[in-house]
Amino acid sequence: MAVKEYDAARFYEELVKNRLIIPVGVPGAFGRGPVFEEVLAGFNALISRLAHSDGAEVMLFPPIIDRRVLERSDFLDSFPQLAGTVFSFFGNDKQHKELSEKVHAGQPWAELQGMTSVVLNPAACYPVYPSFQGTVPENGRLVDMQNWVYRHEPSPEPTRMQAFRVREFVRAGTPEMVVAWRDTWVKRGVEILTSLGLPARPDVASDPFFGRGGRMLAVSQKDQKLKFEVLVPVISEEHPTAVCSFNYHQDHFGHTFDIKTEGGNTAHTACLGFGLERCVMALFRHHGCDVGAWPKEVRDRLWP
Repeated sequence: MAVKEYDAARFYEELVKNRLIIPVGVPGAFGRGPVFEEVLAGFNALISRLAHSDGAEVMLFPPIIDRRVLERSDFLDSFPQLAGTVFSFFGNDKQHKELSEKVHAGQPWAELQGMTSVVLNPAACYPVYPSFQGTVPENGRLVDMQNWVYRHEPSPEPTRMQAFRVREFVRAGTPEMVVAWRDTWVKRGVEILTSLGLPARPDVASDPFFGRGGRMLAVSQKDQKLKFEVLVPVISEEHPTAVCSFNYHQDHFGHTFDIKTEGGNTAHTACLGFGLERCVMALFRHHGCDVGAWPKEVRDRLWP
């Protein structure tokens, strides 16, 4: 089904009507129904089958990370608008009473909380870099994760979520091995999506850097081809949705977290991430909300 016009509201209503997502009253947040989760699990398993021979280490992290990792990564320099910091109550009995009174009166109560030592994870790959500290093996490191990610960008558009899951792979090693791995997965990512009947295509991209200076960073990122995305029209043909992204960090995280190659040089890193909810929404958009009516070859690919 070709997507001709930009109509996020209609797509959202279609997903809700078919009980694929469950509204929770907050823009950019919703529950997932059983059919949505069935498709997501099938897609995730397809990635696992195709990546199995790569021999990646499997890791799992919580949706929070050490606040110091966020600070050291320079995320707040580039994307302060997306960060989510965890606050909690540290007060005494008197302050607790004041907090309760404000809450029940519908008054602001943020000043009665303080910053904790954790933040919500803004990028699926961030938890892994501190674990790479030291010297990586001769053939580098490769990690496979599925992490929850939070980004503060509330929106009525269903593909733009505040909390979502990413199937992430992270590579560390020499520049040559990292770039070769990235290029292989750009091609592989397109093949995975097109094998499911999705009109996917790769393109050079940039991150949503903040402010006037961010525009120059975005231009530089594109010029150096440090970021690629795989795009699929979900809401419209004119504004295709990035369902998969590939980022080459050069030696940024190697310097930040003291990651070395066996030759003693600063290691380079790259990551790739499939936005699992976005990939699932692309499937519903192009094949319809009735999974039983999907093309047989797509169903066989997801559930062999």
